[in-house]
Amino acid sequence: MAASSPTRRELLALTGAALLRAQPRSIHLRIAETSVELAPKRIVRTIAYNGAVPGPMIRMTEGETVTVDVTNDTAEHEIVHWHGLHIPSEVDGSHEEGTPPVPAHGTRSYSFTATPSGTRWYHSHIMAGGNLRRATYSGQFGICVIEPRENRARYDVEVPLLLHEWEPRVMDDDVEYKLFSVNGKMLGAGEPVRVREGQRVLFRIVNASATMTHRLALTGHSMQIIALDGNPVSQPRAVRVVQLGPGERADALVEMNNPGVWVLGEVDDRQRDAGMGMVVEYPNRTGNPRWIRQPVETWDYTSFGGGSLETPSEKLRLEFKPKGDRWAVNGALDVKEGRRYRLTFDNQSAMAHPVHLHRHTFELATYAGQKTAGVRKDVVLVPAWREVDVDFTAANPGLSLFHCHHQRHMEMGFMKLLRYV
Repeated sequence: MAASSPTRRELLALTGAALLRAQPRSIHLRIAETSVELAPKRIVRTIAYNGAVPGPMIRMTEGETVTVDVTNDTAEHEIVHWHGLHIPSEVDGSHEEGTPPVPAHGTRSYSFTATPSGTRWYHSHIMAGGNLRRATYSGQFGICVIEPRENRARYDVEVPLLLHEWEPRVMDDDVEYKLFSVNGKMLGAGEPVRVREGQRVLFRIVNASATMTHRLALTGHSMQIIALDGNPVSQPRAVRVVQLGPGERADALVEMNNPGVWVLGEVDDRQRDAGMGMVVEYPNRTGNPRWIRQPVETWDYTSFGGGSLETPSEKLRLEFKPKGDRWAVNGALDVKEGRRYRLTFDNQSAMAHPVHLHRHTFELATYAGQKTAGVRKDVVLVPAWREVDVDFTAANPGLSLFHCHHQRHMEMGFMKLLRYV
């Protein structure tokens, strides 16, 4: 993905042109093996969309009808999940919901209406089955931006950032990685993000990891979080460090007010040294990119909240616990259309879990005992041994998968179907 980005005026022109197209319009994705040069002499072989990592940035307008034609040039069936969209089960991209896969050496078309607006993404949703070159371990991921029809964010430059890891191996019941990248390049290997003093830059950050939570900082700058998982927050707030579990997104608006050559990267030294970062460069500035160790800062979802919650009609409880070499999710997820529910996620384990609900958006009600409102998400990182309450309205009938976005945990049974009854 090119580091140079279109201006806001150019983006609006592109959006206007899209509205003039005949409806529905078609998007083409081709799944095939490819080689990715993460850095000189650092080449990995992976499966990707349209021969590139990340896949193409797909831009839609809210309410637009699109048809996605997917061709699978691999020898195994595949499936594409449209993460964060409120679309029918048969096109959402989950075998458990009834979405038909794209057969090996075959093609399948999916049509849906783009909603809701915000930073969404798409990725493989198959089971790896122990093959650490498939599913979310592979290069099959890309960003999908659904532009609102009105009240668009004000910024000068838009920069997508997709975080990923490479060369995984199973170690002590978890997965470790040798190499890391942002937008398919290791730190220092790709073109820098070129900015000018006074610009407002919108970084759309996607954690496209199969298993890892990341903490990202832009040295010399603060980042104002204006949306989480594509949904505007009640209280935008400036932070030094953004924390994202697998599948989570953050829209971070940065005032470029500190000229220099800086590193935007993972705060963990080992991961950053292994590639998790990129260079941000002002004009007429030279020298090695600077990294300054970041102060310890607690990531707190509730700090972005505000307002009040609608009273839920019913309450449901889900308990997560290890069961031998599997994960168990105990509790019912049967709902009735139109009702508002409070879900309690009770994590009875020593690991934090990034849990994701397909085809719906939920609102945080309590996080580890702290009340909140106005923080709407589709993935939330539930801390070890703690509870999180979320509210959502059952407004999208059909099967909806609930699961841990940690690929290995999902494959070890950490999933459940939400059913409309």
